[in-house]
Amino acid sequence: MAKKIKTILISQPKPTTEKSPYFDLAERQKLTIDFRPFIHVEGIDAQEFRQQRVELAAHTAVILTSRNAADHYFRLAEEMRFEVPDTMKYFCISESTAYYLQKYVTYRKRRIFHGKQRFQDMVDSLKKHKKEKFLLPCSDLLKPSIPEILDGIKLDYSKAVMYRTVCSDLSDLSDVKYDMLVFYSPSGIESLFKNFPDFEQGETRIATFGTTTAEAAKKANLRVDIPAPLPSAPSMTMAIEHYINGK
Repeated sequence: MAKKIKTILISQPKPTTEKSPYFDLAERQKLTIDFRPFIHVEGIDAQEFRQQRVELAAHTAVILTSRNAADHYFRLAEEMRFEVPDTMKYFCISESTAYYLQKYVTYRKRRIFHGKQRFQDMVDSLKKHKKEKFLLPCSDLLKPSIPEILDGIKLDYSKAVMYRTVCSDLSDLSDVKYDMLVFYSPSGIESLFKNFPDFEQGETRIATFGTTTAEAAKKANLRVDIPAPLPSAPSMTMAIEHYINGK
């Protein structure tokens, strides 16, 4: 008989709101759920950025796929003494990313456009402004689908790597055992084995979100017990609860 699930480690930062479905799950199922980011983001400095030969001043619009992208764009602009003009247009992946810009600019809707949540949702807005010269601040792990979409609509853009995803130090977890580990990205799987090269799954259940994360886990010879999303469980918490309830 499989070992009962009592402890779960989520390889992400602890939610900042008390309304997280993970807290509800822990209460309903009497679980101990801990959070620990397996990866984190580090910005590259101005000297390294200059090696890419991307001129910030040559662009009239910025495509922002996350808050990280916004933070590092404005950080590097300040480091390089580039004063971002008031005429700059911003194309954000979501409304929340667009509102986050208030941290850096006076929010005027006529210069800020946003999608719903997927990059594909931004295509119509981008097409309407094809005369702009776009800058795409990104990490070293940019999804290939993003430049594919931009190339497909023949947008004039520059890719600018401004930050990188690196493995976090998890050495303090070496003696801590969990019944389940939850991963949201291939980088999380990479971090697990970088920190614990001799990790053996045994009875530990592995939950993965997204096909690329599941593929990375299988490539690392891990058994994926809980894949998500599924039609019957569109969220990770639902998938975990279905598993615990034997559905």
